[in-house]
Amino acid sequence: MPEFSILPPLSLYIHIPWCVRKCPYCDFNSHTSDDIPEQEYINTLLIDLEQILPEVWGRRLVSIFIGGGTPSLFSADSINKLISGVRARISCIADIEITMEANPGTFEQEKFKLFNEAGINRLSIGIQSFDNIKLKALGRIHNGEDASDSVHMAKAAGFDNINLDLMFGLPEQTLQQGLLDLQTAINLNPAHISWYQLTIEANTFFYTQPPTLPDDDSIWQLQHQGQPLLKHAGFMQYEISAYAQQNKTCRHNLNYWQFGDYIAIGAGAHGKISRGDTQSIKRYWKLRQPQAYLHAQPNARNSGEQTLDDKDIIFEFMLNALRLKQGFDLELFELHTGLNREKILPACELAIKKDLLLQSDDHLKPTELGYRFLNDLINLFEC
Repeated sequence: MPEFSILPPLSLYIHIPWCVRKCPYCDFNSHTSDDIPEQEYINTLLIDLEQILPEVWGRRLVSIFIGGGTPSLFSADSINKLISGVRARISCIADIEITMEANPGTFEQEKFKLFNEAGINRLSIGIQSFDNIKLKALGRIHNGEDASDSVHMAKAAGFDNINLDLMFGLPEQTLQQGLLDLQTAINLNPAHISWYQLTIEANTFFYTQPPTLPDDDSIWQLQHQGQPLLKHAGFMQYEISAYAQQNKTCRHNLNYWQFGDYIAIGAGAHGKISRGDTQSIKRYWKLRQPQAYLHAQPNARNSGEQTLDDKDIIFEFMLNALRLKQGFDLELFELHTGLNREKILPACELAIKKDLLLQSDDHLKPTELGYRFLNDLINLFEC
């Protein structure tokens, strides 16, 4: 059982589940609708937040992330009401990072300045590709020109902290096409690039009708040649798929990967809260269907919850922290899990013997081999 001397940092995740169209690769909780109950949903989110507050009294938010779905479908007035409502209910650090996901569609771009004025200070734009043929194969509703224009418009609207989501290993994508996509993103000079491989997930259209994807060797070559391009342009890789300019790492995602806490509100959202009074870590998840979430009683929006035992805590910490390029300190493990480092040292020693993990004093990080076979490394900590 954990024993906390200090609680981890606390973030807030807000899920807005509606999209214009469901992409064939997407396994997130997203839904299409011609009639989005925008104001009702904002009110419900704030009521939901109030129900959770007794579990985090006295703590301050270090980040807020509004994800989806496509949150930028909502009006700037609604986003302003949401952020103001959060700030009125829970304390935030002075320089809190507030991220919102957006798509390159013209309708959203016209609202960028208003989103910035509402308090959004980090924008994450779902580019995925600049290649029109690949965008069509992915079911995206924007084109390559829209994608580039969205970045220019975001900067003109006042955003200096912009992430671009970019995928590789796309249907029938060649090495040259993948590198051109990456170089196009780099040339737009965002603060952050999330560059990750397309994977086929269950419960998606691609799972039932899989497209032809590049083979593993081709994907490895693309990564191998793409990472130096990012490094040369000043993007530091700090996680498997995350590359940031200096001082522009994503604070919210880092809190996930370092096993911090996060309140979660919205249909299908997942949260994690550590408690000093009960010396426990709880995970919980919300009702997935938007209408069920909207119409549930205020204290009945959770679909389930789980109190983690020591084995769960160890595995989940390592599942997240080993994704970090620079690894982690054993002190961080103790602070964020409430457990003694002795509980993971035998598995660490085995990983070191297998050349999957490096240890320097109290610091642990995966080797290059460990990154290539990360699942094998993580599985060593599954007790």
